[in-house]
Amino acid sequence: MLELKNFNNFILKDISFILEKNENLLILGENGAGKSTLAKVLSNLLPSSNLFFENKNIKDLSSYDRAKYINYIPSRFEIFDEYLNVLEYLKLSIIEERNIEYIEKIISLLKLEDLKLNSCVDLSSGEQQLLLLASALLHNAKITIFDELTANLDLNRVKDVFDILNSSLLSQKIVITHNLDFAYALKDFKVLFLQKGSLKFFGSHSEFFIQENLNRFYGENLKLLDSHLVLDL
Repeated sequence: MLELKNFNNFILKDISFILEKNENLLILGENGAGKSTLAKVLSNLLPSSNLFFENKNIKDLSSYDRAKYINYIPSRFEIFDEYLNVLEYLKLSIIEERNIEYIEKIISLLKLEDLKLNSCVDLSSGEQQLLLLASALLHNAKITIFDELTANLDLNRVKDVFDILNSSLLSQKIVITHNLDFAYALKDFKVLFLQKGSLKFFGSHSEFFIQENLNRFYGENLKLLDSHLVLDL
C-alpha cells in the first residue's frame, strides 16, 4: 500500500490518496499540473515525511530498501558514463542477483538484441525509452513509476509497451501520460487527475472516462465514441 498524506509544496496543494497493494495508477493532467512533481514525491526524489509504503514512513527506510520499494523512470534518458553500452547499463540496473540468461530474456522481449553492445548515448530517443523500460523490468521494484514512457515511441513500440504494462512482469505500476488513447486502453488502472497542483479526481477508470468528466477536465471537443476517444477539430 502506498499512501500520501496532506502533501503540500511549491506546486502541489494538499494531496492525499491511498493506492492499495496490486492497484495500478494513471496520473493525468494538463502541462504544468504537477504530474512529474508528484511522481518525484512518490519516488522520494523530493523527500517528504508524508509518504508511507506498507505503513512505513519512506524517510525512515534505508536507501537500499527505498530502491526495492519504488523505482522512478524519468521521461528523458540520462547517463553518467557516455561509454557505457546497453548490456553494461542493464547490469547496473539490477539490485538483486539476476543471471545473464534473464538479462538476455529482457533484451529479447524489448527487441534490443542488435543494440546491446551499442553505446547508450548513440541510441535514438525511442530506443533509450525502451532501454529505460528494460532497466525497470530488471530492477523489479514493488512499485515502478513511469514518466511519459511512450513519448518518443512509434506506434508498434507503443503497443509493445502497452502489452508489458498490462502484464504481470512488473508488480505495481504508476504511469504518467499525455496520451489519452493510451490511458483509456489501460482499463485496469485507477486514475488520478491533477489540475493546477490540486487533486481533482481519484477513482476507478470507468468512473473517470465518462463524457461528463471529459467535458469537465478537457473541454467539449474530446468525445467518447464507440469505445474510442476522438478529438473533434
